[in-house]
This record gives sequence, C-alpha cells and structure tokens, in this order.
Amino acid sequence: EEDQGVEDESERADLVLHAVLVALVELTGALGLVLNALVLFNTRYMDAAVTQLRADGFDVRDEDVARLSPFVRHHVNMLGRYSFQLPDLPGGLRPLRGKNAASDEE
Repeated sequence: EEDQGVEDESERADLVLHAVLVALVELTGALGLVLNALVLFNTRYMDAAVTQLRADGFDVRDEDVARLSPFVRHHVNMLGRYSFQLPDLPGGLRPLRGKNAASDEE
C-alpha cells in the first residue's frame, strides 16, 4: 500500500510538470507573437522615417540604414490595457513626428 502512495505522488508530480510545460509553451508562443508584432511595427515606421528624411533632402546612407534595429522597445508600454481595434488610417500609418517635436527621452 505504501508503494501505491509513492506511485500516486509520482503521477501527480508528472501531471503538474506536464501542465507547467504546456503553459510555458503557450506563453512562449504568445511572447513570440508580441515580438513579431513589435518588430513589424518598428520596421514599418523606421522605413517611413528613412523615406521621409530622404525626401526632405537628408543624406541617409544605406550602410547606416543597414545598422538600424527594429528591436527598440522603449516606446512600448508594457503595462496597461490595449485595444486591438484598428483605427481608420488613410495610408496605413499615423503621421511621423515633426523635427521640432519633443523627444520621449527628455
């Protein structure tokens, strides 16, 4: 009878471990989705900013653009509530800030 208790305890531990592993896999998938969305958002806006700078006559070198990274995240609010209702934006992107706009880092 004591052996049965050990087997039951081992089975419970296996079930708990399995549940934890399933939760970790689901969490990893969700984080991957968030990371992909962030990289896509940043890439689109960085491209728009580079295009605008070039249109305004700035010398934006291709070798400098190649070193840009879409993994910047300081502008992302990690806490709070989020709405996934897409606004009706003509052209798909909201306007870029002007050159005299205050920086978020100030």
